[in-house]
Amino acid sequence: MKKTHYSKLKLGAAPLVLSVALVSAPAYAQDAEEGATGSSEIVVTGTLIRNPNLEQSTPVNVTTADTIELKQSNVAEEVLRELPGVVANIGSAVNNGNSGASYVDLRGLGSIRNIVLLNGNRVAPSDVNGRVDLNNIPLALIERVDALTGAAVTTYGADAITGVVNFVTKRDFAGLEVTASNQITEEGDGHIFRVDATIGANFDDGRGNAVLSIGYQQADPVYQGARPFSNDTLDSYSNQFIGSGTSVPSRFSGTRPLDPVTGQPSTDPTVANGGLRQVNAAGAAVPTFATYNFNPFNIFQTPFERFNIYAQANYEVSDSVEVYTRGMFSKNTVSTIIAPSGSFGGTVTVNLNNPYLPSTLRNQFCAFNVAAAGSGLYTPRFTPAECAAAATATGRTDPNYREVTVTLNRRTPEVGPRISDYQTTFFDYRVGARGGITDTIDWSVEGAYGESENIQTIQNYTLQSRFREAALANNTTTCQSGNANCVPVNLFGPEGSITPEMADYLSENSSTTNRTSLAQVRAIVSGDLGFASPGAVQPIGFALGGEYRKYTAQQASDLLAKTPGELGGAGGAAPDIDGAYDVYEAYAEIVAPLIEDKPFFESLTLEAGVRYSDYSIEGAGGYDTWTWKAGGSWEPGAGVKFRGNYSRAVRAPNIGELFTPQTVGLTNLGIDPCAGAAPTTDANLRAVCIAQGAPAGTIGSITNPTAAQANITVGGNLNLQPEKADTWTIGLVWQPDFLPRFNMSIDYYNIKINDVLGTPLPGDIIAACFDNVTAASASDPACTSIRRNPITGGLDGDPSTTPGLFGLTNNQGRLFTDGIDLLMNYSTDLGFASLDWSFVGNWTNSSKFNANVANPDSLNRECVGYYSVNCSFTGSIQPEFQFSNRFTLGFDKVDLSLLWRWIDRVDFEPQQLQDDIDAAVAAGTSPTTGCPDPTGTDPNGCVVDPQFRSVKAQHYFDLTARFNVSENLVFTATVQNLLDNKPPLLGNTIGSTTYNSGNTYPSTYDALGRRYAVSAKLKF
Repeated sequence: MKKTHYSKLKLGAAPLVLSVALVSAPAYAQDAEEGATGSSEIVVTGTLIRNPNLEQSTPVNVTTADTIELKQSNVAEEVLRELPGVVANIGSAVNNGNSGASYVDLRGLGSIRNIVLLNGNRVAPSDVNGRVDLNNIPLALIERVDALTGAAVTTYGADAITGVVNFVTKRDFAGLEVTASNQITEEGDGHIFRVDATIGANFDDGRGNAVLSIGYQQADPVYQGARPFSNDTLDSYSNQFIGSGTSVPSRFSGTRPLDPVTGQPSTDPTVANGGLRQVNAAGAAVPTFATYNFNPFNIFQTPFERFNIYAQANYEVSDSVEVYTRGMFSKNTVSTIIAPSGSFGGTVTVNLNNPYLPSTLRNQFCAFNVAAAGSGLYTPRFTPAECAAAATATGRTDPNYREVTVTLNRRTPEVGPRISDYQTTFFDYRVGARGGITDTIDWSVEGAYGESENIQTIQNYTLQSRFREAALANNTTTCQSGNANCVPVNLFGPEGSITPEMADYLSENSSTTNRTSLAQVRAIVSGDLGFASPGAVQPIGFALGGEYRKYTAQQASDLLAKTPGELGGAGGAAPDIDGAYDVYEAYAEIVAPLIEDKPFFESLTLEAGVRYSDYSIEGAGGYDTWTWKAGGSWEPGAGVKFRGNYSRAVRAPNIGELFTPQTVGLTNLGIDPCAGAAPTTDANLRAVCIAQGAPAGTIGSITNPTAAQANITVGGNLNLQPEKADTWTIGLVWQPDFLPRFNMSIDYYNIKINDVLGTPLPGDIIAACFDNVTAASASDPACTSIRRNPITGGLDGDPSTTPGLFGLTNNQGRLFTDGIDLLMNYSTDLGFASLDWSFVGNWTNSSKFNANVANPDSLNRECVGYYSVNCSFTGSIQPEFQFSNRFTLGFDKVDLSLLWRWIDRVDFEPQQLQDDIDAAVAAGTSPTTGCPDPTGTDPNGCVVDPQFRSVKAQHYFDLTARFNVSENLVFTATVQNLLDNKPPLLGNTIGSTTYNSGNTYPSTYDALGRRYAVSAKLKF
């Protein structure tokens, strides 16, 4: 068995060794000349102690450069997305909710709970939440990627709760290598082009090495309208086209007529649907409201352009001192494209003599509200005579002049789709020195500084203030405001009624800039103590170190972006954020071989570590924390090794969690308990809805949130405390002597996080109020903290007037997950070819989130194997089982490799389904829409259409052929999704908008279809 030996660390190698992982190193055609033997190799990751004979107690999942090449991955996010145990997070498949970056989520516990490293070192984060953008990782020079679960807290930082992902670059690269690749879907779209050039050389008789790598990548969009399964916006509850209520022609909402005696809504004899109005192109009332199909504009693959430079160098100043440096720079542009902007429930005041206002709609506006008391008789706002006179009023000074205030939902396809261009400029520079104090003790000192600037420029967004001004029109050329630049806008016509001049007036560009930085200094002394325990030969290893880090982050928005409700469809304001904190840390690790080369004790090793962290938060004091780990391994013989590790981890709140002001954004909510007829028959429910700000006149006509998106008030909190986690693993490594080319590891992991820094789920916020609606609930803070639209009574609409749900960041939650990882590798010589097989599998037993542990009624939500709005609390879907199998046949000049990925069956979350059924029944709507039993006797209920209630297991196959054309040229061709497996259909309203898009979950399931990729690598 070969062990990696880092006795002389070169630049690019972590000044540290990584924990035990089993890696298959197959002999492919192009490395036959390099003498690869196909033997297994122990790769060490996860300790500061540089002992070449050390095998650590913590499992690591390793992805090699060869695997990346066979897959033809273009960005680091693609490499990690397909690993079992990694839950898809923000990446190239996310369109609505992507801020121009890609992140990794280990174990489904959130992208903020792991550390991304390059050669064992932190790199500058890219957002206010401290996350590293994977788009900045230079794939061309990556030798392997190590994913370590848990037990990394003393080695890499107290905040490595779920572990670390370490990208390790090639060391001492010499020569020239140029790689160019192209990828395209079978539909002819989604083209991706990438080219990388790397040059390196040794100098001064091998005392030094320098490497420079330059890369460029460009990716085209894939529109959801280009795939039949995603062209129409489907409702997950009815399996019918739903679209968005922000549509063409416009929808107008006002207060439904209210009987002043009974207090109940009376019946408008001329207008259906209570307070919601819409007219067609002819000015006639629309009995069935038109909705807008937004899917065709959205995308499955975000347009992406990247230019990156990576350089590293190291030089041996003397036999005992080496200096090294590395720097990287990237400039990325990510574009997200979504359906056109408009007025998404913003308020406007319309004059009844507006030249564009149809008479039918004018009469309906006049019919809003109650003008006088009566005995149950319908009384309009304005009498027919007042309404007719107002239609011919000459202006505001005319005594017959009248106006009404309503909410406006009008899509503006005349302006074009909403486009957000995110341009990120990133650099990170590190310099250091290392050497030996004695033959067995080394030192290392290094410092680094990095910055990221992300500028979001949004185009084609309309302004609500312009809608308000343009709705008050004197005539077709002037507005009542007297603003000479104002262009009156026809809000009442069909698509096309907004002229280019009107569209130009309504829309403006806007920008938001995010800047982050990380400065760090670290010093380490490591080696061995020079003596061993009585029963061992290997000396006791140790490491002592200290480091300092300072984080800063700012978000600066222009006036349009920071004004609530101003940008139509922006999902809330982008407030200014400015925060910083620094941390001083000291740590120590020890690895002690206790027994070696004894019967049943080929080795018995103990390891432990401790880290002290002192946080200082700008303007808010600070706190200190302790983290530690303890573990060990035992090899009784016969190629068997048992290993285990326990650690206490701590994650301090990041800048976003601390310093973000309260602002209104969007969350997902399919059913509003106040919607429909339920509040008209349930007095307690009615009282609660009114206490939340719903006008009494809206009771009975409140609608569910448009496109299942409700408003939510979110924000940071300077009083937050660190969250605490206990993680442990126990496992077995087996490398049998009778099967020398086989190795296997199986490990159980368990991660529990208390005092979770997070926000309550929308379902939990609703349940806290509505699960026990009583007369007292109208004054319950859990109910009154929810604030409704003051005009429509709903939970969506203008964020300047509708705070919606209340979900500030707190320390009240708990997260838990556990499961098993299985890794196997085998290689053999078949005579006519070599066969190499690798297997990586994960079984997740549980993944739970309790939003409020202190409340005994708070649900401990289980999300393994389930999908729903609430089960998107950290990322996309977490299946119970998943694995990746790769089989490779290596011939003389050709390698054939097949990758088989399997994703287990998943189901709609039972708790969410029951909540939806209860809400539908309470609202007076049938829960059996689209169900096999239309009579409603189905004992299980059926809110969600049956075909959307589960997804069968999915299989994906990738086939690669690699040709060793000559000593210097390698040609690779890959067919991804070989069988063209179509994604499962689930509709657009069953999960979080970020991950449930195009009627599926495109981050989990392949929405692009069969793809072809070719590449050529020239090396000298």
